[in-house]
Amino acid sequence: MRIDLHTHSHRSDGTDSPTELLENAVAAGLDVLALTDHDTTAGWPEATAAVPAGLRVVPGAEFSCESETGRGGTCTVHLLGYLFDAEAPAIVAEQGRLRAQRRARVDRMARLMRADGYPVDPDALMAELPPDAPAGRPHLARALIGVGVVATVDEAFRLFLHSRGRYHVAKRDTPVREAIAMVHAAGGVCVLAHPFAVTRGPTVTREVVAALAEAGLDGVEVDHPDHAEPERAELRALAGEHGLLMTGSSDYHGENKVNRLGQETTSPEIFQRVLAMGTGAKVIER
Repeated sequence: MRIDLHTHSHRSDGTDSPTELLENAVAAGLDVLALTDHDTTAGWPEATAAVPAGLRVVPGAEFSCESETGRGGTCTVHLLGYLFDAEAPAIVAEQGRLRAQRRARVDRMARLMRADGYPVDPDALMAELPPDAPAGRPHLARALIGVGVVATVDEAFRLFLHSRGRYHVAKRDTPVREAIAMVHAAGGVCVLAHPFAVTRGPTVTREVVAALAEAGLDGVEVDHPDHAEPERAELRALAGEHGLLMTGSSDYHGENKVNRLGQETTSPEIFQRVLAMGTGAKVIER
């Protein structure tokens, strides 16, 4: 059984529709796929209607959070929530706030670039997004590709959209302990996404992961394309020490990343434990 528990559709910053994502999952030989768009569950209804026979879809989301680093500062972390009640009032309110903030952030970044002479059209960029979609920097990256400023999404991030650049606009994410409590209250399961992915920017220490385990974190994403073997080994040890689930996932974004569906996978045993723990929503299947 091949299980990928971290993927994105165009309801956030992927390029596949939920229907296309499921079709591509079948073509990649997957048996289980989690739909985990950033700060939204808007893709769940389409996935429910489109799920093909033989594929099981885990409804989820990736929550934008803030954590102490363990080194005296704070950093962005991402929390994968699975099988939670999408209608829980706290989740509805917080996801709505995060989506609005993301849209305002991308619009502001586009206007800063426009003011510096780059041929991006902020109004056209925002108009192309569904009204409930959480805009992300990859959307601005693709706009820059469209007007010939850069050739790839990676180039856009490297030159313009990274967190230390001239066009960076800060955002206020959910404190990670609050997000863990919120997802649990909605019957969900919480896994810390790519916690030691140092190529993405500041990360948390092993002591912070241990503290989050004490606060209720259920698992860590060990096998991820942005984790080298030393990071994976350290996370396996941490998970063993603190009784955390160990997942593996592709973090697929369609054409916005080179990550392939099923590039990293989760064991059937871990998947069964996720199913047993999640009570807020059911797996989508025919």
